[in-house]
Amino acid sequence: MAAAAATAATKGNGGGGGRAGAGEASGSRKKKGPGPLATAYLVIYNVVLTAGWLVIAVGLVRAYLAKGSYHSLYYSIEKPLKFFQTGALLEILHCAIGIVPSSVVLTSFQVMSRVFMLWAVTHSVKEVQSEDSVLLFVIAWTVTEIIRYSFYTFSLLNHLPYLIKWARYTLFIVLYPMGVSGELLTIYAALPFVRQAGLYSISLPNKYNFSFDYYAFLILIMISYIPIFPQLYYHMIHQRRKILSHTEEHKKFE
Repeated sequence: MAAAAATAATKGNGGGGGRAGAGEASGSRKKKGPGPLATAYLVIYNVVLTAGWLVIAVGLVRAYLAKGSYHSLYYSIEKPLKFFQTGALLEILHCAIGIVPSSVVLTSFQVMSRVFMLWAVTHSVKEVQSEDSVLLFVIAWTVTEIIRYSFYTFSLLNHLPYLIKWARYTLFIVLYPMGVSGELLTIYAALPFVRQAGLYSISLPNKYNFSFDYYAFLILIMISYIPIFPQLYYHMIHQRRKILSHTEEHKKFE
């Protein structure tokens, strides 16, 4: 989940989190883009996802104004959040059939980590849905995805406003730590309920002679954030300097 947020902010032609999407040039070399039909489809896909995440953003604002509180806002956008985040699974297909030049393995990891957080943690452990930490990562995801899908759409149309490019490679400085914090706090809040209910755990003896402790698995996921977060965060900072400085140099010669 942490890795997905990071790589999604820095990869040039994908989704999550740099996943499936636009055809941004890498450095001075331009890769061959998708054909006309594939481009039209990808534009429609990215426009729909941009609109979907805007619906989620508006839903959050309306719910806050109606309630006068930010507590438990998750319930007001639960359905569209599940629909549009799960819709990102199509990005794996985009890579698999070759209309987006991204790694199927990396894209699968990026997409599935978000889907896991949404369905296997937040949806499955009802008690955490009212936690403020859920709102923390939902806001981070929402802002990130609106920018990301807008970026892909304009890139496919070969008309990328500098403001969107700047936002994509700048706002992660706040959004990435915010999203990671929300995810970690939500998983931590879920642990007692997972342990008490034995959620998704398989104990011995059984006919398959196999056991699985979902509680321990979630703890391992939390620990994995420790080495991943700083490495990817500083990599993103480096990418930002390289890409935005390249843009500034290009402007000077125009």
